[in-house]
Amino acid sequence: MGPPHRGHDRPPDRGAPVLPGGVLTSLDGLYRAEYGRVVAVLIRQCGDVDLAEECAQDAFAAAVERWPSDGVPPSPAGWLITTARNRAIDRLRRESTRDARQRAAALLDPGLPEEVGIVTDDRLRLIFTCCHPALAPAARVALTLRLLGGLTTPEIARAFLVSEATMAARITRAKKKISAARIPYRVPREADLPDRLRGVLAVIYLVFNEGYTALDRSELGAEAVRLGRLLVELMPDEPEARGLLALMLLAEARRPARTDAGGSLVRIGEQDRSAWDAELVAEGHALVRQCLRRGQPGPYQVQAAIAAVHSDGPSPDWTQIKQLYDQLLTMTPTPVVALNRAVAVAEVSGPASALELVNGLALDGYYLFHAVRADLLRRLGRPSEALDAYASALTLTSNPAEQEFLRGRIHQCAREAKPMA
Repeated sequence: MGPPHRGHDRPPDRGAPVLPGGVLTSLDGLYRAEYGRVVAVLIRQCGDVDLAEECAQDAFAAAVERWPSDGVPPSPAGWLITTARNRAIDRLRRESTRDARQRAAALLDPGLPEEVGIVTDDRLRLIFTCCHPALAPAARVALTLRLLGGLTTPEIARAFLVSEATMAARITRAKKKISAARIPYRVPREADLPDRLRGVLAVIYLVFNEGYTALDRSELGAEAVRLGRLLVELMPDEPEARGLLALMLLAEARRPARTDAGGSLVRIGEQDRSAWDAELVAEGHALVRQCLRRGQPGPYQVQAAIAAVHSDGPSPDWTQIKQLYDQLLTMTPTPVVALNRAVAVAEVSGPASALELVNGLALDGYYLFHAVRADLLRRLGRPSEALDAYASALTLTSNPAEQEFLRGRIHQCAREAKPMA
């Protein structure tokens, strides 16, 4: 995903020049890594979501136009932030009809002291400020995903398992609520941090999941881990923050083994464990042990414990995994958790018991529901039904690695379903 033009999730073709010497590739990578930072800095300084997004997008568009001839500046991220800030100042002064607008422009003056507070990282500050209690929980998460990672509306909709139109309306309502309720974009007081933790954890986890699922967006996973580490430093007595960091580290450790040489997805049970990052696994296990000693279990801690069991030894203890999913389902009784639990049930009690559980779940629009159901049908010797389920899963994912994996399963089931001559 390249730098977007104002008002669009994807950049329209503006006839931008082809940048020499890998500049276009560098800019695309910079957009992925720094868009959230640029927006976060502007929101903190001007308090206007739309203005921050528009000026950040303008800055990336200016880079596309100027860097081919001027060259990449020594500090690309600093150049983008400065350019975006200057655009914001110009716009505020040009549109200024009241003293309030002039004061807003003055706040962007880099010579003025900045409000810092207890949260010093701009992107983590943005998450906390967006998780204001006046916004609905789902709106807080969706808006922050849009602002922090530059995720498109379809990407966010996929994370929430809702339609693109529903998500677009949700984000628009959140922005209007901020404006109408005059919700300030400022660093929350230390006393407010615990009340906003749940939303912050959800945002960081969804940012990580987007990078983990997309496979080609590893910078989102790295950013989520970075934010997770900062959150643990900021709130060391919050076991769920520690649990989330452990969960992300244990998942990130598997990244090198998640695809084969052809780019197809490799399921965890079939991955080459020697390719896993041993340091991340060890760190994740240590965090899980710290959580267990605290004795205050929560959903992220339980998920981290499940990930730890998966990475413990040559093969996982499925009975223990099922028990942990039993516990997680009482904490988070969602169809997705029930689906994951059914996978563990299949290993403990067999695919027939698991299929009965899966068939009762209302997840028809979720590709993994069909993929899990297809796998169970295949294991039960029902290849024709499995083929149909795999085909349904294929229509619900745009991830190339997942698509390649599903096509392989479809071909396998087609061969098995073919009548013998």
